[in-house]
Amino acid sequence: MKENTLNKLLIVCCLLALVSCKARKQVIVNRDAVVPPAAVVKHPDPVNTELNAVRTKQASFNTFTGRAKANLNIDGSTNDCTLNIRINNNKEIWVSVTALLGIEVARAQITPDSIQVINRLQGVYLKKPFSFIYMYANKHVNYAMLQALLVGNAIPSLLNDSTKYDAANNNISLSGNLQDMIYKLALGTDMKVTQTNLSNDSQGQSLQVSNNNFIVSGNQKVPSQIDIASVAQNKKVQVNLHYVKVDFNQPQDYPFNIPTDYSPAN
Repeated sequence: MKENTLNKLLIVCCLLALVSCKARKQVIVNRDAVVPPAAVVKHPDPVNTELNAVRTKQASFNTFTGRAKANLNIDGSTNDCTLNIRINNNKEIWVSVTALLGIEVARAQITPDSIQVINRLQGVYLKKPFSFIYMYANKHVNYAMLQALLVGNAIPSLLNDSTKYDAANNNISLSGNLQDMIYKLALGTDMKVTQTNLSNDSQGQSLQVSNNNFIVSGNQKVPSQIDIASVAQNKKVQVNLHYVKVDFNQPQDYPFNIPTDYSPAN
């Protein structure tokens, strides 16, 4: 793998009180007692009820471990590799990239604030703020979105009060507009996300994700096949992940140490 391609693919893989008052009883001579108004009965918002149903069907975990065969196409340059992915929920995504014979060629660590990559082939490293990913993806991409995509969950920010819920003939969809981004999600009858589409035509940006071949690990249901296609103006990235093994809530560590003799990547 070339140095620039390797750095890009790692960035992509690693590219959402009730107040009660008691009416005070007043007794006034020669006056009718004040009758408190009837309590207002709040009926559940059907959209929020459905969105809550979607939320409860998403994979919930403390830690996630996945081993995936991956095909990555970045601006026309294709590479095959194996990704070992570990996630500490809402805190860290750790990725080890191995090539032929199981030799590690790179390692990445992504947090809500930063991205770090070790390129063992070239003896260099990359340390950037998370915003560096915006060179290759929509500016709405954040850590929570990336984590959700890697386990086949709905992107949290798309399950909001303005989301339109539509169900017809067992075809369930969620759609809406988040600031300058149009989005649409397709769900199965089990409320698991099968398609995610985001676009911003004015900025020439789009993200399409397809989840297929769902498997069960413990009490969690996740897609074994995740296909991601991202366009950011003239930059195109396609990632095809096929999980061959997934586990939830297993003890794990996240070793990441930059060798002292490595140099910063250009």
